[in-house]
Amino acid sequence: MNKSSKYWIAFSSIEQIDSTFIQRLYNYFGDIETAFKANLKDLSDIDGLSIKKAEKFVELRDKINLDSVYNVVADRGINFLTLEDENYPALLKNIYNPPAVLYYKGDLSICNFERTLAVVGSRRATFHAGESLNKIMSELCGTDICIVSGLAAGLDTTAHNAAIKNNLKTIGVIASGFDYIYPTSNKDLYKKIENGNGVIFTEYYPTFEPLKFRFPQRNRIVSGLSYGTLVVEASLKSGALITANLTLEQGRELLCVPGLITNPNTEGIYKLIKQGASIATCADDILNALGWEVKLPEQTKLNLSDLDEDEQKIYNAVELEEKGVDELISLTKIPLENLLTVLTMMELKGIIKQVGGDRYKKV
Repeated sequence: MNKSSKYWIAFSSIEQIDSTFIQRLYNYFGDIETAFKANLKDLSDIDGLSIKKAEKFVELRDKINLDSVYNVVADRGINFLTLEDENYPALLKNIYNPPAVLYYKGDLSICNFERTLAVVGSRRATFHAGESLNKIMSELCGTDICIVSGLAAGLDTTAHNAAIKNNLKTIGVIASGFDYIYPTSNKDLYKKIENGNGVIFTEYYPTFEPLKFRFPQRNRIVSGLSYGTLVVEASLKSGALITANLTLEQGRELLCVPGLITNPNTEGIYKLIKQGASIATCADDILNALGWEVKLPEQTKLNLSDLDEDEQKIYNAVELEEKGVDELISLTKIPLENLLTVLTMMELKGIIKQVGGDRYKKV
């Protein structure tokens, strides 16, 4: 810990101020300790700074014990970066209003901050959206691309889990301090990321709750850390659409996965595509849009000649879209008992998989 760390932490422990306030003082005084200790007369000399805000800051600042607020972070084993640190992500530092302090858990050294891709989408994602995202992630398997998302329910969770499954590092950005896990269902996912699969970032002091207004604030960090953002599903009023717009404001690449036009969650997707966002249906689309040269893993192709007659009938029936058992009986004319046996064998071989009850699709 260097001498200035306590002052950065003390600033960030005041809930009533934000990063723009901290940076304004830091840039004006040129030193974080001087900025923190400034009196009301010094603060009143800063052009555009609200006197009421300055008075509130001084009132709250004078109640802070520097050692106590620092120990809240240190005792929890939380690491942090400030705008003064060399390891602060350069891409994030270039956005408007970067976090003054980035608290984190995990291993910074295993994440490639030169190839970061944000993945965002609906919290109430459809099954097909998850399938599309898993397909794209599997095509990036084993590369050095780092997946950034918001550790929320829905497609954020799918993105992080798919990254881990495909040996990709991942960065989660949360909208609270580390005293809270939101949603609680992601407790195990938090641990997986912290323990060897990436990093969890937050700009919030450990005791800050996951209040509603903090989620849109968090989104600027998700896009700010990333060279591009992949939007998988987004309604017209969604956090994913907010992140998409922030991506454009930050001058980053925006990509969208198309979906069913009857799905309300794709209304935002097609709005973005009409406005010029790139379409992404595979890993190559992402790599081409971002100008990345990455060797993708060879995809194992199914040799149809290895299938017996019944297997070929079933495969042909599900090649374009999933089918239920009744539909398969009608299309293949295979008796139910035989059909169920063949379906089980094809699942074991990894040719098809069961989805949504008694429905099957090709892998």
